[in-house]
Amino acid sequence: MTWVKQYGLKPLLAVVLSIMMIPLVIAAAPISSGDKLATDAKKQIGVTVNYDPAYRKMDFPRGDVPIDTGVCSDVVVRAYRLQNIDLQQLINHDMKANWSAYPKTWGLKSTDKNIDHRRVPNLEVFFERHGKSLSLTDKDSFQAGDIVTWRLPNGNLPHIGIVSDKMAADGTPLIIHNIGQGTTEENILFTYPIHKHFRY
Repeated sequence: MTWVKQYGLKPLLAVVLSIMMIPLVIAAAPISSGDKLATDAKKQIGVTVNYDPAYRKMDFPRGDVPIDTGVCSDVVVRAYRLQNIDLQQLINHDMKANWSAYPKTWGLKSTDKNIDHRRVPNLEVFFERHGKSLSLTDKDSFQAGDIVTWRLPNGNLPHIGIVSDKMAADGTPLIIHNIGQGTTEENILFTYPIHKHFRY
């Protein structure tokens, strides 16, 4: 009571109210951006049910092929778009400004807004330039929302997926990807040779 007489009731009420608010602040803490990216990627499961690598013309920016189909890179592009990050536009601008940094595998003389962002080697260059490159072997370094690329043994084909927020029984993070039968969540992290590991 002496403290109340000296300082008044208002400071005491402010302290009590601030203590009462602590659980509310903790409860309202947002999930990490990595967890959100994984959650957004999983929204494609059961929706994108086919695999179609055909070249298609599309809008720019935010162009897309029909949602029921796509390739491995579309899983990544669509997940980031749910966070208002348009890799189609970002890669187009980065390629125009840094043409020599990107692969010339396809013999192009200039950018192609319809396909550049759907090619795994281009995504690798972009994430290398603007993200963080991480360990290829340390299982504990793979976090939800990380981007992983592989080279498939059948023809050394590039493949890409997103690390899930779920793990297999042995603690290996699951991967959200489309390897031929639509978007799925599977335990394939170490099934193929890992080429790159990014956090963006």
